[in-house]
Amino acid sequence: MLEKLNMTAEPGTTRIVMTRLFDAPPGMVFEAWTKAEHVAHWWDPSGAPLAVCEIDLRPGGAFRWINQGDEGMKYPFTGTYREITPPGALVFAVRTFPSGPESIATLSFIEHSDGTRFDMTIECQSIQDRNALLAMRVDVGTARTLENLAAFLHRIGQTDESK
Repeated sequence: MLEKLNMTAEPGTTRIVMTRLFDAPPGMVFEAWTKAEHVAHWWDPSGAPLAVCEIDLRPGGAFRWINQGDEGMKYPFTGTYREITPPGALVFAVRTFPSGPESIATLSFIEHSDGTRFDMTIECQSIQDRNALLAMRVDVGTARTLENLAAFLHRIGQTDESK
């Protein structure tokens, strides 16, 4: 089981691809990404619950997730859903930098012998935007966030099994 994040960013391209396996079925992983009551518990890389978690899950609908940062500083993550194909795919536009151009994130939830293979592709508007994401260590924050998701999936999986 690939329990760590695998990231590729080919030189000269605008794309970042990250892959991880989860020990949960695709439907459960998809739901954890698309229901505010779930996302609020695992999104923040620090492990703290989100201060705000709003999801309007429909094409053209928006999401807004706000971390509660150090000393009361809040960090928003917002975007607009483009495509929603449960339980296999989710596509959304997101601004990683508040004044920057949108990037397109495509999430794939693929059935795998050990659960779900999760692929996240971030298509940036330029090589410079991609390099800025790499420089801010998008892989480190994403790895922490997906570790939180794996722990969350384990917790809710145990809860479901105990019913």
